[in-house]
Amino acid sequence: MQRTLPSRLRTPLAIGLIGATLAACSTSPLGRNQLAFFSDEELQQMGQQSFAQYQQELPEVGGATYDYVQCVADAITDEVPADAGIATWEVKVFKDDSANAFALPGGYIGVNSGLLDVTENQDQLAAVIGHEVAHVLSDHANERVSTQAATQTGLSILQSAAGLQGATGEQLMGLLGAGAQYGVILPFSRKQESEADKLGLDLMAEAGFDPNASIELWQNMAAQSQGQPPEWLSTHPSNEARMQGLRERMNEAMPLYEQARANGQRPDCRR
Repeated sequence: MQRTLPSRLRTPLAIGLIGATLAACSTSPLGRNQLAFFSDEELQQMGQQSFAQYQQELPEVGGATYDYVQCVADAITDEVPADAGIATWEVKVFKDDSANAFALPGGYIGVNSGLLDVTENQDQLAAVIGHEVAHVLSDHANERVSTQAATQTGLSILQSAAGLQGATGEQLMGLLGAGAQYGVILPFSRKQESEADKLGLDLMAEAGFDPNASIELWQNMAAQSQGQPPEWLSTHPSNEARMQGLRERMNEAMPLYEQARANGQRPDCRR
């Protein structure tokens, strides 16, 4: 049966917008349809600008702490498929007590020093970084920014990706997955979180990190926060259903881990 558009949607402009929306669909690595208005180049520019803003706002941590995080991040990103279009990843550790981490389009990873007080070992840190990198590989930033552009025409920053000052720029950083230092933490959707959990688990396993640490991470975070989720968990709700999803994925992740170990992939990252 052929459907007729309501009269308010039959104007040339409305029809053009609908056509653009239909043409701007992509598919996530797990087969879910996504809205994607922006090119890889535009998203990479947004990611680069957001990361530069982070670097302006927060002091960086070097030395053994940086080497430790870089070691874990390198092992994870070495497993990123070549067709992801990210040749190199830039990693920074920021001096901030909040337990937060993020990855941005274009290949940028930020870890706050407070997260290292919560993650007990390299495997738990790998669970966080793998999860965040998986958000990038799943094009979740494009999906979120595109949805915002389609529903909030006043968000002019989405048209030019130029400048990140003020509330609008902070909102963009939040959509990309950063922005925590401004209090602009925008949760990923349940479906996006599920995708990042599964793909992140695979990534850490392929890198030679124990996938079981992902469940230990959630338990450890809840225990250290005395029942209140830390800042990183405020956008990644920890519940039994989610941990159950990780347990179910173990059937696929553990063989990847065992194969990686058999191939000699045994990360030894220490602070």
